[in-house]
Amino acid sequence: MNTVMKEDLLDILSQPVSWKKLAGKTVLITGASGMIGSYMVNTLLMLNDTYDLKIRVLCMVRDERKLAPDVRNREDVSVLIHDVVCPVCIEEDVHYVIHAASPASPLIMQNNPVETIAANTLGTFYTLSLAQEKKAEGYLFISSREIYGQPYEGQEFFRENTYGFVDQLNPRSCYSEGKKAAETMCASFREEYGLNARIVRLAHTYGPGMSIYDGRVQADFLNNVYHHENIVLKSEGTALRTYTYIADAIAGMFMILLDAPDYVYNVGNEDAKVTIRELAEIMVQIYPERGLKLVFDIPEGGTKGTAPFTAGILSSEKIRQIGWNPRYGVKEGFARTLRYLEEEQIV
Repeated sequence: MNTVMKEDLLDILSQPVSWKKLAGKTVLITGASGMIGSYMVNTLLMLNDTYDLKIRVLCMVRDERKLAPDVRNREDVSVLIHDVVCPVCIEEDVHYVIHAASPASPLIMQNNPVETIAANTLGTFYTLSLAQEKKAEGYLFISSREIYGQPYEGQEFFRENTYGFVDQLNPRSCYSEGKKAAETMCASFREEYGLNARIVRLAHTYGPGMSIYDGRVQADFLNNVYHHENIVLKSEGTALRTYTYIADAIAGMFMILLDAPDYVYNVGNEDAKVTIRELAEIMVQIYPERGLKLVFDIPEGGTKGTAPFTAGILSSEKIRQIGWNPRYGVKEGFARTLRYLEEEQIV
């Protein structure tokens, strides 16, 4: 296992989470080969290796080859080849469901809006239905900062009960509107069936396992630095973002699933609040010996496929009240991600 990921997993396991609730349980994770899903899977497997919790992990993926061989060949892992937009049929007991399957690339959202909204709506309905059928102890839906939309004038923070504006007729809203509909499904299953469905709204999350080719600005920057290239900015870079390192996010999500008194929480690191330009400047400073620079190449008419939201910071006050505290700042987190890429020798 990559040394950065191993360090992250040990860090996650040290967090104040009731891990023993998972002992002897079967956990289904959709999108198990993605960044979030794979960290969820590896956290559970590390719990087995470290504490012998005998957790059974069901990895739902569309392409088995995207799962690491040291994961799919384990006795405590079963691989389910399945597309979440289709009904889910599993014969064995399922105690927890984590629905992490969702396109996260702006390129996919731009070119495949139908598939994007389907993964979040149909996928959520079918996994919620499975959880209800199995009388699961917990269900976690991975939502997004994008459900809040563009903040109104004077609105700096998004708390769990405040919302901005989303244009539902913009095809790029396939992601945000799909996530919103999925959240309503979670609330509806809670109300009608008493299902213990929970929701985490993630700010921009990054780290080992993310694709450096998915079109998101942080991926583009990582790609540049990894390949010893100057960072090229396609805008003035004034949009404000918060960036949450994957290990911090995973610890928060398990805390929400296993320990939180409420069922909807933001997970974002306000201390890692930067503009796109500031992020680029931080990235070129990680390896000063490479002499990389920040250059501007702004096309006429702007860029397509990016999130239409330019501001709006997630408030993590609610989850901090139950003991979650992010450990990694922007520079340290992205430095760890680059170290992971260097060790893996990503092509």
